[in-house]
Amino acid sequence: MIDLADLDLFTDGDPHEAWRVLRRDRPVHWNATGGDTASGVGPSGFWALTRYQDVHDAYVDAGLFSSRWGTVMGGSHRRDADSASGRMLIASDDPQHRLMRQQVHRAFLPALMDRARRVVRDYVNAALDRVLKDGGGDFATDVAPELPAGLLAAMFGLERRDALHLLALTRSMIGFQDPRYHSDSTPPAVLVSSQVEIFDVMMDLMETRRRAPSDDLVSILLGASINGRRFTEDEVLYNCLNVAVGGNETTPFTASAAVQAFMDFPDQAQRLLDDGGLLPTAVEEIFRWTSTNAYVQRVATRDVELHGQLIRAGDPVTLWNASANRDEEKFPNPDRFDVRRTPNRHIAFGVGVHRCIGMGAAQMEIALLLKEIVRRGITFEPAGPPARLRSNFMLGLTCLPVHATVAQDAS
Repeated sequence: MIDLADLDLFTDGDPHEAWRVLRRDRPVHWNATGGDTASGVGPSGFWALTRYQDVHDAYVDAGLFSSRWGTVMGGSHRRDADSASGRMLIASDDPQHRLMRQQVHRAFLPALMDRARRVVRDYVNAALDRVLKDGGGDFATDVAPELPAGLLAAMFGLERRDALHLLALTRSMIGFQDPRYHSDSTPPAVLVSSQVEIFDVMMDLMETRRRAPSDDLVSILLGASINGRRFTEDEVLYNCLNVAVGGNETTPFTASAAVQAFMDFPDQAQRLLDDGGLLPTAVEEIFRWTSTNAYVQRVATRDVELHGQLIRAGDPVTLWNASANRDEEKFPNPDRFDVRRTPNRHIAFGVGVHRCIGMGAAQMEIALLLKEIVRRGITFEPAGPPARLRSNFMLGLTCLPVHATVAQDAS
């Protein structure tokens, strides 16, 4: 029996094989949980959409599939709805979502992104220098975190050590069910304590920016308004959390999975090293292949029938990006990592009004990493077994030991 709430599937099993079976046999799958499971899912279960077109269409029909109840199963200590419902970008519907997005988007305009690009480049180059000097290391901890650290240092006006501290907090929040993050504490306690610590960091930043405004995200949101009403403190906090978690968690896991893909498909790594002009298609293939944000949750606002299954109003519905991006009906040879793949209309960032607001920033970060790898002519080889995050929401490697070498003729 396929159970997408079973986290063992995501650490020791093959979720892609499970999704392949569901796409073929049960594209609208009721995933019963039978009670309060370790994943934090409620007592009955959830629907799972796994085919590309169904996932795409559910994203587009935001009126039918609402985001107000939160996008993560068990992502809040409340059971009825996410505690940020209606106050955070990803947990809101139009028109509130559209108006809020206009304000948060100001943090992703060219001036701030140009500064972020410079900081990310500096952080990544320094990390690659260290790894090459040592002949390798753990890419998941020694290099990948520098991408979001650079981005958030620029976006929040933080020093590197503070950005890495924020990363550690968001990592424990997303990975609250992974033993490495909760040790003697229970997963729910880790989730709540991590959120509280992140809010403490953001509250301190808010007080600092009230005294000395800047052009960072916190200052932007403190001055934001909707229809003449200033953002409440909760709205500022929740949307800072939204950007911090989104920026901190997806990119480093994507970067590590990209290096793993290059080691699994050395011909593709060599192809990119030989032809840096493939960088744009390689970046998009990495996002399709990794699909780090495995799913998002929605709630049906009315009864709807899909592939013969009746989804009732109020039912939770999960849209599995990671499955859609390997759909045989959409992508030829989908289980082949191909840096020349085109067209490549993946939905790793969602689609429609809820397309990830940080998509451009994520593309910039991964492109910078690949550009440096190509420029230096770096080749990675396995130096030990990787370890996967214990999560069905975020597909990521918590450990990726590698050997790193540079081609003699690299410029």
